[in-house]
Order: sequence, then C-alpha cells, then structure tokens
Amino acid sequence: MISCGPTAKFTYTIEKADAPAKVAFSNQSEKAESYQWRFGDGDISSLVSPAHRYLISGNYEVMLSAIKGKKEKVTKQRIVIEAPHKCLVQIETTYGNMLIELFDSTPKHRDNFIKLAEEGFYDSLLFHRVIDGFMIQGGDPDSKTAQAGQPLGMGGPSYQVDAEIMPSKHVHVKGALAAARTGDNVNPARKSSGSQFYIVQGRPANDGALDAIESRMGFKYSSEQRKSYLEVGGTPQLDGAYTVFGQVMEGLEVIDEIAKVKKRPS
Repeated sequence: MISCGPTAKFTYTIEKADAPAKVAFSNQSEKAESYQWRFGDGDISSLVSPAHRYLISGNYEVMLSAIKGKKEKVTKQRIVIEAPHKCLVQIETTYGNMLIELFDSTPKHRDNFIKLAEEGFYDSLLFHRVIDGFMIQGGDPDSKTAQAGQPLGMGGPSYQVDAEIMPSKHVHVKGALAAARTGDNVNPARKSSGSQFYIVQGRPANDGALDAIESRMGFKYSSEQRKSYLEVGGTPQLDGAYTVFGQVMEGLEVIDEIAKVKKRPS
C-alpha cells in the first residue's frame, strides 16, 4: 500500500510594506489534515490561511508545516518588513495594547521616552492615577513595587524635560500622549516630568467649549483639530499648558477599559 504524503506551499500579500504591516497568507498545500505556521517573530497559528501582523521591521522566516498523520512537509519563505516612516511604540497592558506614534516635532520628549523604554524603565509599571472621563497616568517607577494604598506620583529620574508645548500642532484629543509635570507655581517654565506621562480619555467636546478656550488662550484650532475634538472628544482645557508628544493610533478602547476599573477610595 502506498500512502502519499502532504505537500506544503503558500503565497502571501502585504497590505503595506512598512511596520506595522498586516500579511495575509494563502495556503496552497495539498493532502494535509492540519497545519502549523511559524511567523518568524515567535507567534504561531494552526489556521489554514491566517493573517498576521508584524509590529516591528525585520527579515522574517515564515515556516509552514503541512501534516497528515505522521507525515509532515515543511516549506519556508522570507518576508521583509520595512522600518516605519513614523516613530511607533507599543504599550502593553493587561487590558490590551496601544500602538502610539511619537511626534518628530517634539524630539526631546520622543527621544527621552524611547531611551527609557529601551532601558526597561517602564516595564511592569502601573497606571497609578486613573480618572474616568479624563485620563490615565503612568510612568512612576515607585509603582513597580508599590503596596496597596501607597501614595504614588512623585517618582521619576533625576531630571526634567524642557517643554515642547505647541497647541498649533498637537492638542489633547482622545488618545493624546502628554507629559505630566509639576504646577506653574513651582515650575514656571512648564518643564515635563522625566518619566511620567498621561494618555487622554476625555469627554465629548462642542464648538462652544472650543470657542471659549480659543478666546481665553489666544490661539485658533485648525479645522482638523476641531473635527477631531468633535468626533472623539478629549480634554481641550489642557491645551497650551502641557507637552503633547504622541497619539494613540490603535487601541483607544484600551483607555476606556483602564479608565473604568474600580478605584481605591480617596
């Protein structure tokens, strides 16, 4: 008796060549009962024709195993994902992940955030200040080993970052990444915390509120900024007072999940 084994073959299409990139795989194997995909970045799948998302640029070896009984056939291809045109970081939380663009127009904050992230400074820290309808704040190194009820919010490296406040470009719409800081009374230059940041959740905005802020602050929102506020909301009352240096591109729902967690009574 002759038992023919499976064949393994696949093709793929890339939605866009630079990270983060979604790759759709088309399985063209024959006579297989099951499959195992290894995407080259540590992830695997047993779907027939999966789609996979590469967050980081690189040269990945994709392996497909076509299996029938005890017989297995393997084929491999290399996929190149180019470096992104934007500076992107991913914040991983127990409620999901947020993909964030860091703005090139705020280079001091961008470079400082990347430096701390690459050093592992932010690993396992808490969002220690969470106000539903306002923002979620993190970046205090003391939160890594904090005990229940321990006051937080004063930790950080032994430096501040010069302000890069530019409301003409970056405002506090939902998902904005901004730097926390001490108050104007002790920090008239509005320098940012060396590590602490907040991500805006905010509330719905309307034209009247935005008009009032423009009048008080002496600047005009662009049509795009106003449109964003009207569509997703935010905290426009903070514009012009804090450095906004990034924006959540994916994962806005994670902010909402974190914002609604049960809080410790104050």
